[in-house]
Amino acid sequence: MSIGLIALLDDIVGLAKVAAASLDDVSAQAAKAGAKAAGVVIDDAAVTPRYVVGFSAARELPIVGKIALGSLKNKLIYLLPAALLLSFAAPWAITPLLMIGGAYLCYEGSEKVFEALFPHGARQHEAAVGEAVQSAQSFEDEKVGSAIKTDFILSAEIMAITLGTVSEAPSWTQALVLAVVGIGITALVYGGVALIVKADDAGLALATNNRPVSGLLSRGAPSAPTGADRTLAPLTKGFGRGLVRAMPVLLRMLGIVGTAAMVWVGGGIIVHGLEGYGFTWLGHAIHDLAAAAAHAAPAFSGAVEWLVTAAASGISGLFLGAVLIPLLHYVAVPLVRTLRGGSRKAGKHTA
Repeated sequence: MSIGLIALLDDIVGLAKVAAASLDDVSAQAAKAGAKAAGVVIDDAAVTPRYVVGFSAARELPIVGKIALGSLKNKLIYLLPAALLLSFAAPWAITPLLMIGGAYLCYEGSEKVFEALFPHGARQHEAAVGEAVQSAQSFEDEKVGSAIKTDFILSAEIMAITLGTVSEAPSWTQALVLAVVGIGITALVYGGVALIVKADDAGLALATNNRPVSGLLSRGAPSAPTGADRTLAPLTKGFGRGLVRAMPVLLRMLGIVGTAAMVWVGGGIIVHGLEGYGFTWLGHAIHDLAAAAAHAAPAFSGAVEWLVTAAASGISGLFLGAVLIPLLHYVAVPLVRTLRGGSRKAGKHTA
C-alpha cells in the first residue's frame, strides 16, 4: 500500500511539473505575442479616448467600463473561438476578413478627416445618411457601440498576430495564449484610458488641496495644515493646475492621433492583405521608402522607418476611405433604404 501511494504521489508530482512547464510555455508565448501586437495595442489606446471626449465627468468611467466589457466580449466570446475555428477549418478566410475590417477602419477614419476639413459637407452627409436628433442616452449608446465596433477590428488584428506566433502549438495552448493576451491587453489599454480621462479630476483635487501630506494620513476630521503641507502644497497645487490645463489639449491630441491610427492601421491591414494575394508593389514601395528614410537618419532609423511606414499606410487608407465614403453615401444607403421600403410594403401586403 505504502509503495503504491508513493508511486501515485510521484506520478502526481510528475504531472504537476509538466503542467507547470506548460504554463511557463503559455506565459512565454503570451508575452512574445503581446510584444508583437504592441503596435496595435498603442493604436487601440490612442483610438479609444476620442469616444469619451464630450461627456460629463460622471459618465467617463462608466463609458470606459462599457467599452472595456465589450472589448473582452469581442476577444473572448467572438474572436477567440472564431480564430481557432478559422485556423483549423478555413485559414484562407482570415486575411479577407481582416481586410474587410481594415476597410471599415479606413472609412471611419477618413470620415472623421472629412468631417474636420469640411464640417458643412459632413453635416449634409450625416443628414443624407439619416442621422436623427438624439437623446443623451442614445448618443452615449451610439458612441459606445461605435467604439466597440472599432475595438473589434483592432482586437481581430491583435488576435490574428497572436495566433500567428503560436500557429505550431497545440490547440489548447493556442486558446490559453489567446485568452491571456486578450485579457492582459484589454486591462492594459482600458486601464490606461481610464487614467487618462480622469487625470483632470485628479489635477483638480491636487490644485484645491491644502493638506497634501496630512490629508493622506489622517482619517478623522480635517486638521490645520502642517509644516510639511505648507512646504509641499505649492508644488502639488502647481502640478494639479498643470494637469487641468494640459488634459483638454492632450485629449484633443489623442483624438487626432486616434483618427490617424484608424487610418494607418486600416491602410496597413489592406497593404499586407494585398501582399498575401500577390499585389506586392504597394507594400514594396512603402518598405523601400521607409528604408531610404531610415538610412538618411541613422541615429533615429527605427523611429523614422516606423513613421514613414505609418504615414504611407495612412495615405493608402485615406485614399481607400475617400473611395468608400461616396460608395456608402450614393450606393449603400439608397440600396438599404430601397430594401427596407420593399420589405415594409411586402409586410403590409401580407398583413
